[in-house]
Amino acid sequence: MAKEFKRYLVTSALPYANGPVHIGHLAGVYIPSDIYVRYMRLKGRDVISICGSDEHGVPITIKARKEGVTPQQIVDRYHNIIKNSFEGLGISFDIYSRTTSPTHAKTASDFFRKLYDEGKFIEKSSMQYYDEEAKTFLADRYIVGTCPRCGYDRAYGDQCEKCGSTLSPDELIEPHSAVSGSVPVKRETKHWYLPLDKYESTLRKWILDDHKEWRSNVYGQCKSWLDGGLQPRAVSRDLDWGIPVPVEGAEGKVLYVWFDAPIGYISATKDLTPDWEKYWKDGETKLVHFIGKDNIVFHCIVFPSMLMAHGGYILPDNVPANEFLNLEGDKISTSRNWAIWLHEYLEEMPGKEDVLRYVLCANAPETKDNDFTWKDYQARNNNELVAILGNFVNRALVLTKKYYDGVVPECGELTDYDRETLAELSTIKASIENNIENYRFREALKDAMNFARIGNKYLADTEAWKLIKTDPERVKTILYIALQITANLSVVIEPFMPFTAGKILNMLDMPKFDWERIGSVDLIPAGHKIGEPSLLFEKIEDDVIQRQLDKLEAVKRANAAAEAAQNIEPQKASLSFDEFGKADIRVSTILAAERVPKTKKLLKLSIDTGIDKREIVSGIAEYYSPEDLVGRQVLVLVNLEPREIKGIESRGMILMAADASGKLVLLQPEQQIVSGAVVG
Repeated sequence: MAKEFKRYLVTSALPYANGPVHIGHLAGVYIPSDIYVRYMRLKGRDVISICGSDEHGVPITIKARKEGVTPQQIVDRYHNIIKNSFEGLGISFDIYSRTTSPTHAKTASDFFRKLYDEGKFIEKSSMQYYDEEAKTFLADRYIVGTCPRCGYDRAYGDQCEKCGSTLSPDELIEPHSAVSGSVPVKRETKHWYLPLDKYESTLRKWILDDHKEWRSNVYGQCKSWLDGGLQPRAVSRDLDWGIPVPVEGAEGKVLYVWFDAPIGYISATKDLTPDWEKYWKDGETKLVHFIGKDNIVFHCIVFPSMLMAHGGYILPDNVPANEFLNLEGDKISTSRNWAIWLHEYLEEMPGKEDVLRYVLCANAPETKDNDFTWKDYQARNNNELVAILGNFVNRALVLTKKYYDGVVPECGELTDYDRETLAELSTIKASIENNIENYRFREALKDAMNFARIGNKYLADTEAWKLIKTDPERVKTILYIALQITANLSVVIEPFMPFTAGKILNMLDMPKFDWERIGSVDLIPAGHKIGEPSLLFEKIEDDVIQRQLDKLEAVKRANAAAEAAQNIEPQKASLSFDEFGKADIRVSTILAAERVPKTKKLLKLSIDTGIDKREIVSGIAEYYSPEDLVGRQVLVLVNLEPREIKGIESRGMILMAADASGKLVLLQPEQQIVSGAVVG
């Protein structure tokens, strides 16, 4: 039997303040976290929800350097964008803090100092890359080179963003500094390390023996790390942006962001309440970390090791990490702008906050990576929110308004069907509770929507609009029950769609109900007058979706163009004017064209060069059909040495270029010109 706790501390992964929040973040972390917390509040439990911006680290300094501003200006900008976006979507943190706050600086410094004073760190020197021009040690992200796995020539010292491989700077081919462009050298530097291996046996028992109920992706990743053997991990870096290492001889060194950031949960709680210790140091508190799968190791192994080393803190009871959400069949990428950004969504789709919450929960990547598509978004809105949830609530309220001027009728004698319908509500309530408390939010949402499905079926089966003529007393009972289901519905959907729950309560003209009232048949008393009915959701038309698809297509084209620009070959060796003059390039006309047998790419072209008629074999059959080419004028290098290709003597080369997609395009004169005209 699950342990009962006095209070609940819920943390959500701190978003990195070098860019906005996108739908992948929402589906992976923030919507599940908010559902859980809202449910806990409705249950009347002592719960606090903690989050904030992660504002230190190398990517922020890189972005600041590129934009010619300070790191503080970068984090100020994105902290506000992220905070406002969360509020706009109804994410109900009790505090949204930041790691540049004075409270955090002191908390993180004190945490480090306690471990340092107690000899919990290992101090050692190592050789690291140093930029002699910029006079600074280079963090992994400041080192760029060629990926040894895929050959991408702009891989970072910690990761290749093209193939996704995790790297170290020493693995890069021809590494150079992202700061100055110079080739870095190795220099000795001193740092402090947390010996994770000292906590390995404790972690192994705590996770592998005591928390087998954790999600398989979390449990499996932790087991893999533990089975591989833990190693000491540096807690300091050579940087000028971050919290200074609070010991003598550490000038120019800051706390490594992975050490600094999770302490942000503690410092944010301190800013929220003077009773912060009861949430962090009392065994009667349940700590739950909501994160994405890329943060599993930090929250299950590294941060718990820090807490163990410090002493006095509780460890997380669960770390429900989601998998990744893709977008239109492609991996979400902030660097490629392949994302749906929350702040843009709120501007472009006003009033549809709950539609996004619903779709991202219904399609949440809880056990495997999932894909968001705008067509699925549209279908779920139109076929589920409009046709099921909105339809039931509207029918119940409109019929009450029509038949009883909006006054809740008296409930007469219940039939067996009435009792069966109402009994289902309590059964579903238990299922929702079980699913939410076991972090199965997709299933819980299906349960909540079943209240609306039950309501629709009840109204369809009882046919109040027919009975009003023959049995008006029965209609009173039918609509009384329909209104009770509507009131119940306002409670069960609140964790998932808080704006919609508020609209229902407003139309019912009732205050919010407690969770424990779910299943009750007297939430709205007879004689109460409801407010004006209005539609909860609107159908989303094709043109709205097409605008979003067009926006993504524009991003795709921009990325293709940028990739093509990056892949442009460097300038070849210089040649003299006399050498160039040897190239005889002439405007020529294609007289005939045919495919070369047993080849896919080759065409045999008969060419009028103005000085003769000749044949040229060209590899353009993938891009041009023979009939498309006859009569076209092209540019031909006519004095290229002849070459035999598939038994055909090819005398010359047609000049072409590749577009952004790699397609070969013929170079042609703007207007018709005499064959044989010299280019030069």
